[in-house]
Amino acid sequence: MPQTVSTTDDRLVPTERQRFGRAVERDDGRDFPFYDGNPFGLARWQWIIVVLACALGFFVLILYPARNDVQALVSRILFPAIPLTVFIAFTRGQWTAIMHRIRGRDVWAMVLFAAANLVVTIIVGIVVKALFGANANAAVDGVHDPGAVVAFYVGTGIQLFGEELFTILPFLAVLAFCTSGGLSRRPAIVIALVVTAAWFAAAHLPTYQWNFAQAFLVIGVARIVLTLAYVRTKNILVSTGAHILNDWVIFTFALVVASATA
Repeated sequence: MPQTVSTTDDRLVPTERQRFGRAVERDDGRDFPFYDGNPFGLARWQWIIVVLACALGFFVLILYPARNDVQALVSRILFPAIPLTVFIAFTRGQWTAIMHRIRGRDVWAMVLFAAANLVVTIIVGIVVKALFGANANAAVDGVHDPGAVVAFYVGTGIQLFGEELFTILPFLAVLAFCTSGGLSRRPAIVIALVVTAAWFAAAHLPTYQWNFAQAFLVIGVARIVLTLAYVRTKNILVSTGAHILNDWVIFTFALVVASATA
């Protein structure tokens, strides 16, 4: 288990040698919840069920027979609702430990991580397309009338929160498994980053017609950038905000181009 020190609010945070530098983690006393007994630990079987609930929510999202974005609201709501319900049941009213009140610097973090993710996605995407080819994301296909546009943005906003739960809850699970097995905090974070980036990328294989290079290199690397928003702030609302900004910029650009060429 990582070495810790007590803070004024009786929370336990890792000693400086167990943390990454201020460029990666804020020096604000926050740590990831539930992985090392703070505020308490989840049993391994509970973490496994949480991860399975994330997978179940994902399968509901992709298999629900929606014909348009209005009907898709059902599956997009169930996607985060399923794992969040299980997580709430296991965390004894402490489930909000994965999120914190949004402050000014959190808004800046959302913008900066969204911008960084866009840059990384564009650069890696150009390289991958040149070497392996690339397939378009069909998310905006069929989105034309105002009602569909509203349903699309509302639905994708909810879905992107679900994608953060789909990543961050398994991230905490991997972190808990690694540290309970004797690994120190920093390498455990790196392993959790890589494992959940691969998990997230694999979920996008159907989106990109099973182009493994596009999913694991472009989406996987982009996922690491977004997860770093959580690593820095310990606030899933920040990584969600960065994710929404990033994807809505891309979606809006695609909708404008589609409208202009219609």
